Amino acid sequence: MKQILTFAAVLLLFQNCDSQQNNAEIKTNNQKEMDSNQLETAVFGGGCYWCVEAVFDQLLGVESVTNGYAGGHVPNPTYEEVSKGTTGHAEVIRVIFKPEIISYSELLEVFWTVHDPTQLNRQGNDVGEQYRSIILYDSEEQKLIAQRSLKEFEASDMYDGTFKTQIVPLDEFYNAEEYMQDYYERTGDKNPYCTLVIKPKVDKFYQKFYDKLKPEYK
Repeated sequence: MKQILTFAAVLLLFQNCDSQQNNAEIKTNNQKEMDSNQLETAVFGGGCYWCVEAVFDQLLGVESVTNGYAGGHVPNPTYEEVSKGTTGHAEVIRVIFKPEIISYSELLEVFWTVHDPTQLNRQGNDVGEQYRSIILYDSEEQKLIAQRSLKEFEASDMYDGTFKTQIVPLDEFYNAEEYMQDYYERTGDKNPYCTLVIKPKVDKFYQKFYDKLKPEYK
């Protein structure tokens, strides 16, 4: 009888070990799945938000791009208010991305390429504080990466001049109006601004970052 009990105890011990191992494997797999689904946020301003939205929306690893306003002092600003330059806000985009596919540093490389960071409070014919070059970080890590990236690209031969880009903490992001979203995708060649201003930026983006495009844009 004692031998039977001992055998049962050993069997139960092995079963418990197997159960713990299976639970550990399930936990590890769940963690991997959580990590693969992890999303981060980046907020950039580089002139008219239609221009930068059209580019970032096509990047592999980017889940969504939303036009909006940030960096100002007036809550819930409208496009008309921001356009007057009285709210302190910049036209910006909020990029939701998967960091295991595209990193924050890679997003910054695209950012420097598709606008001129040496221009102060303007991009081309779009003039005003709302069109300033700006990076709004939501973590200390993003701040350090942005500062390092700025120094690196400013020291390169990409542009001739000092970068005027602001690097500031993100306080609040306000969504732009619905009719301001997906503007280039919706209007395309039908709008002269898209043809003359946005398309050249998109073409420049294609030349340098074709390998980073989502399959549907290749």
